[in-house]
Amino acid sequence: MTRYSKLVAYFSSTAATALLGAASLSSPALAACKGPGAPTDTQTKCVTAIALPKPLQSYDISWVNPQRAEYYLADRSNNAIDIIDTQQLKYKRSLGQGLFAGLKFNAAGTAADNAHSGPNGVVTHGRWVYAGDGNSTLKVLDLDSLPANALKASVSTGGTTRLDEMALTSDGKFLLAANNAESPPFATLFRANGDSPTNTVGPGSIIQKIFVDTAILPANQSIEQPTWDPKTQRFYTSIPVILNNPPGCTPGAATNACSGGLLVTDPLHPKATEGAFDPKTNTGVVPLPNCGPNGATTGDGDNLLLGCTPGNFAPGTTTLVINAKTKNSASVNGITGSDEVWFNDGDDRYYLGASKAIRPANSPLGSGAVLGVVNSASILVETIPQSSGSHSVAADSRRNLIFVPQNFTRPVTTPLNPSNVGTDTNTTAGAGSATVGSLICGSNDGCVAVYRHDVDDDDEGEGHDRR
Repeated sequence: MTRYSKLVAYFSSTAATALLGAASLSSPALAACKGPGAPTDTQTKCVTAIALPKPLQSYDISWVNPQRAEYYLADRSNNAIDIIDTQQLKYKRSLGQGLFAGLKFNAAGTAADNAHSGPNGVVTHGRWVYAGDGNSTLKVLDLDSLPANALKASVSTGGTTRLDEMALTSDGKFLLAANNAESPPFATLFRANGDSPTNTVGPGSIIQKIFVDTAILPANQSIEQPTWDPKTQRFYTSIPVILNNPPGCTPGAATNACSGGLLVTDPLHPKATEGAFDPKTNTGVVPLPNCGPNGATTGDGDNLLLGCTPGNFAPGTTTLVINAKTKNSASVNGITGSDEVWFNDGDDRYYLGASKAIRPANSPLGSGAVLGVVNSASILVETIPQSSGSHSVAADSRRNLIFVPQNFTRPVTTPLNPSNVGTDTNTTAGAGSATVGSLICGSNDGCVAVYRHDVDDDDEGEGHDRR
């Protein structure tokens, strides 16, 4: 019996029900993994679906701390960081409830106002959770404090729109966070808490605000997800579009479009304005071939996978892996449209929240949204359909579990109104049919889907954790 088969047997047993409790196995849990999002012929298999306190209309980035066996989701619908127990596979609690901006709408009430909603980006180290909010603040929360005392700091980066995605150094002592919706956008380098038992983050923790030279970054463009590479000791931040890449290109054009770049930052020698890439210092902006990236994650061997999307670079149909040291790159065919991307140490695979993936011409589904799976050789292993808004993904390397939020499903009306903004439109058989997300979740309220890659089922060896 493979480990996956054992896991299925375990979750189907009455002993498991007694251990996990009715809340985590209502529906029942395994029965929820149905439809196109729960194929039986993939190496990455749907294990369960975890309900959250409120219907999941809007959310952003997610994170896993395998040492604490916890998954964290920036849940705007619940105005909190939702925490899931990755060992028991159940909702645990909400951190910072009511302290964030929550889900905001435009003046007409027809669309989400992402630029002012929150929470957004989230990262953790030990007891410390760092989250970006819709009012340009970094919120620092303590997992080991009582809920009423969890918020230890709220530090403004000086903008008027959301503090978005972020990354931490391996020791948790430096944090880089992006204000993607500012004009111009900027990143903020903070001193963070590391393993300190008390919070040290405050206004004086800002080391440097970092802008990109206007000769490189077009007006009204953004900077996106950063990642940390411990070998080169640099932050690498996705830039969706840069000027003159290739020469004579037009930003945002359908043809002759400009590709993106990768901002390289040395936390020990940050610059107020970063310009063209300098190989001597390994800092500055690296032009990327055929990729307008949102997400960024660090894999083995100094390799970074960037979540390219045609929303930034219209001709793009591939994903990019680039070496942090040499800057040599390789294209991953068959997958694009990613936002958050995540490298799982446990199975040497990248997982892509590809909500904007291109729908195959013969697909009966309403959207191309998928969970992409790429191996360490930069080859696409498989794609698994998801709800139309599933742009967030994180993995627990100790348990080889992959967590993917699924948007709730509500009737779509014209014009849109706040009750259905963010609804899953990835229908399975045309208008009015069940959505991919509702079949995965076993309800219309959305959920966090849990997938597992059982390395016993293929030839890639045992799962492991090297970090």
